[in-house]
Amino acid sequence: MIGALVGVIMVALSATALFGLVTTVLNRPPSQVHRIAVGVCTALITVQAAVAAYQVLAGGVTLPERTTFLIYLVVAICVPPIALQFATAEPSRWGGTVIAVGAVGTLVAVLRLQGLWMPGA
Repeated sequence: MIGALVGVIMVALSATALFGLVTTVLNRPPSQVHRIAVGVCTALITVQAAVAAYQVLAGGVTLPERTTFLIYLVVAICVPPIALQFATAEPSRWGGTVIAVGAVGTLVAVLRLQGLWMPGA
């Protein structure tokens, strides 16, 4: 995994969650800005997941919990777009909260991925 990219992902997810909560408080439904924020987060996570999956599957990195790590990679990629779909399916003020919950859940998955990333020699 790329250490600096993890930091960028965590900041992007935190900002997306905060933005979702602010728009909920302001009583606004999800907008194009929400779509862009989720898209940026998903793109960053996808790049990280591709690098990590390559390192685990073909790059010779050995992890104690390889299957768990790969499942967390898939979950981290899938949750933000699914949350966005739920938030925009029937736009209401709570769409921002749905996006925020998805972003926080993904943030937890990214933190767990960091914990699992202990490559062996």
